[in-house]
Amino acid sequence: MRPASQERALDQQAHALIARLCGGLSPFPLAFAWADWAAHLAISPGRQFKLAEHAIGEAQKLWADALPGRDRAPPCLAALDGDRRFMDEAWMLWPYCQLAKAHLAIERWWGEASRDVHGARPESLALVGFVGRQLLDLAAPSNALITNPEAILRALNTKGQSLHEGFRHWLEDLDVLAGKSRPAGTGEFVVGEAVATTPGKIVARTSLAEIIQYTATTERVHAEPIVIVPAWIMKYYILDLRPENSLVKHLVGQGFTVFMVSWKNPTEAERDVAFDEYRTAGAMAAIEAACAITGARRVHAVGYCLGGTLLAITAAAMARDGDDRLRSLTLLASLADFHEAGELRLFISDSQLALLEDMMNERGYLEGPRMMGSFNLLRANDLIWSRMVREYMMGERRRMVDVAAWSQDATRMPARMHAEYLRSLYLNNDLMEGRFEVAGSPVALQDIEAPVFVLGTEWDHIAPWRAVYKIHLSIEADVTFALTNGGHNQGVVSPPETPGRHHRIATKPAGARYIDPDAWFAMHEPEEGSWWTGWFNWLKAHSSAEMRPSVEPGAPHKGYPTLGDAPGDYVKG
Repeated sequence: MRPASQERALDQQAHALIARLCGGLSPFPLAFAWADWAAHLAISPGRQFKLAEHAIGEAQKLWADALPGRDRAPPCLAALDGDRRFMDEAWMLWPYCQLAKAHLAIERWWGEASRDVHGARPESLALVGFVGRQLLDLAAPSNALITNPEAILRALNTKGQSLHEGFRHWLEDLDVLAGKSRPAGTGEFVVGEAVATTPGKIVARTSLAEIIQYTATTERVHAEPIVIVPAWIMKYYILDLRPENSLVKHLVGQGFTVFMVSWKNPTEAERDVAFDEYRTAGAMAAIEAACAITGARRVHAVGYCLGGTLLAITAAAMARDGDDRLRSLTLLASLADFHEAGELRLFISDSQLALLEDMMNERGYLEGPRMMGSFNLLRANDLIWSRMVREYMMGERRRMVDVAAWSQDATRMPARMHAEYLRSLYLNNDLMEGRFEVAGSPVALQDIEAPVFVLGTEWDHIAPWRAVYKIHLSIEADVTFALTNGGHNQGVVSPPETPGRHHRIATKPAGARYIDPDAWFAMHEPEEGSWWTGWFNWLKAHSSAEMRPSVEPGAPHKGYPTLGDAPGDYVKG
């Protein structure tokens, strides 16, 4: 008889193989969702009749539009907001106009078919609808040379040069996928030379993080330092790009002493690192260093994305334990309630996590590109297909910018940590439901007494702003909520000089009545300019009146000698 351990190992190998073949995604939740949708649709004659009626109506409109002598409307008018695939005038040419309109008609029909099926679970409908949209996006006429008039005209006008350039771009990207080269243009943004250049020193190093203290640029500084905890899904320097759009540099220029957590890029050696170790060896280590070096009793704590989720947990644990070292708490595009985490949550299930865990256990980590691939699927038209059309069919290589170069600098996720994070937060929503434990006992966001600043971004596909807004239901202290235009990264990186920026901002005092997000949006008119200015003013209003003389980074006599120049070693791993 085969030992149980061998049976388990064999099962894990099989699961890992399936996960690799399916791009890290489990096919079983989709199979169950499809069966749920199909079975309930099969016994819903009323819904079937409605869908047939809808299909006939769409077909009649397409037929009428195809008749000779018709004054045809551009296909882009029938597209959803933000869909720019058929904007070019070339799509008015026959038969491409009809192909585009037929494709959009099928998309509309599928939107109807994958909702309001009596008896089917909402989760099943959402998953079936999402996967169907992905397949339709793949089959769009804009994605094939023979059915894309823009690409055909470009090829004719350039005598085939656009196709030659596109083929060269494709070969270059194959080398990138094979690990033989870096993405084109990223060489212009070397860490420590073109980006992450704000002067500072490494003042502490743990097994998971280097703590950077930035050099002051003002003679006097605010009494409370700022401690920033970024996400470890990517490198920290999204908050310290070029000098003109570096949040760190702007904060230092406002008279704040700034500390940054720079996470280590884990290897197989960190396979058993737990989620809580990021709290102790990262967030808490930075807070302790900031207090010891500056002599401040309290700090302004700032968390971005997953770093904000970690910081919210850290703040709740500190409040539970009577640790009052937080003067304020800022959460940038961060989730606390994961049950409304948008379409990303459709990928999270027991089956999915089991396969993902088995795949991660082979190497001890999840590769960064797999994580980024999941994010890109949420906006496949913008982040995948439109890029392929532009670069491979039109021959136009997009100009590399600092944020795009940073997004190529992906990090790995330790197997244990990532499994704990997905299962406890995304799947079970333990933090919002009072089950998330730190040091053996649960924590509650309601215990946080420090004032809180929360930022949401309007086009965020990773942390949808309405889900971010739900922090109002958990925090009983003063909450200032700001909503800015932009996405998950570009909305956060918004220096005051950025054109076209606007934001809404308002404070809900402790004890005030809750206002739902859509009502809040309607109540507050947008203000022109960057949210940075409002946040800087908020930080100053919640700082002590006392200003202190600035000091050099580090404090060797307190156990914090300088260990090298910023940006340090971990960010280059």
